[in-house]
Amino acid sequence: MRQSELLRSLVRETRLTPKNFIYPLFVCPGEGIRREISSMPGVFNLSVDEAVKEARESASLGLGGVILFGLPESKDEKATGAWAEDGIVQRATRAIKNEVRDLVVIGDVCLCEYMSHGHCGVVEEKKSPAGKRTQTSTARGSAAAAQPASNPEYEILNDPTLEILAKTAVSLAQSGMDIIAPSDMMDGRVAAIRKGLDEAGFENTPILSYAAKYASGFYGPFREAADSAPQFGDRRSYQMDGANIREAMREIELDIEEGADMIMVKPAMPYLDVIAEARRRFDLPISAYQVSGEYAMLQAAIRNGWLERDRVIMESLTSIRRAGAETILTYFAKDAAKLL
Repeated sequence: MRQSELLRSLVRETRLTPKNFIYPLFVCPGEGIRREISSMPGVFNLSVDEAVKEARESASLGLGGVILFGLPESKDEKATGAWAEDGIVQRATRAIKNEVRDLVVIGDVCLCEYMSHGHCGVVEEKKSPAGKRTQTSTARGSAAAAQPASNPEYEILNDPTLEILAKTAVSLAQSGMDIIAPSDMMDGRVAAIRKGLDEAGFENTPILSYAAKYASGFYGPFREAADSAPQFGDRRSYQMDGANIREAMREIELDIEEGADMIMVKPAMPYLDVIAEARRRFDLPISAYQVSGEYAMLQAAIRNGWLERDRVIMESLTSIRRAGAETILTYFAKDAAKLL
């Protein structure tokens, strides 16, 4: 049964279609901007007009949808750009929805791109034993803010962050977003977002929760693309430890109980076992994110002639689908659709 492609195709257990793929877009201010990201060849920061062109091509290729990430004009410590009516992602969503009717648009809900300090939540300086604030600053680029991860002088405030996340989700839904995808990993954010959407009249807007998002070394190129690197410390206090799978199942179960309609595992290839275990335990649709570092290392090897381009693109995506993910967020989405 392996003698020819016709026979192999006849008994193939795992199949890919363009509808399995979600294409990430990084939207920035300006017009006519298409700026390649140095660590992600073939991926660009796009102005709204260019993002519309990418969305139109994505629809013509039959992709499952696009997910939008924003680079705001300015940042602050309240993530104002994330929930502003004229925010960069809100503008892009309205433009895409006006021009491309047959494409699902997903909104990533996280605050790191909009916070001056680059963290995914509200930051507060820790108190000293005497009850006084430390001198650590959260100002972007401040020398005092560059605290070593081993001796942090700050903490992420979970509950105040939930209010901003819910406000952001409502703002995106109002702009026409089809699916809300919280990726911040704050406890209780799915329930807060569901409540906010329902109260604003968006009871039918589904939530795709980044339920098992690991503190991974594979995110580096994304932080260049989205200008979202933390200005001090790291994100290990709220993203998951890569050694844990049982904890991932608990996180997924909690998000489902809070109202998640779909769940995501991120990254994908280093955590195929997590995807497979989630598929075994839960009946909800599962997504997986083939993240920037996965894309970058494959592109580097392809460009050096070490790997065969078409084969490794399709093999990597097939492995994620085989593990149990119905949809795959991937920067190879357009390439893979053309190959199919």
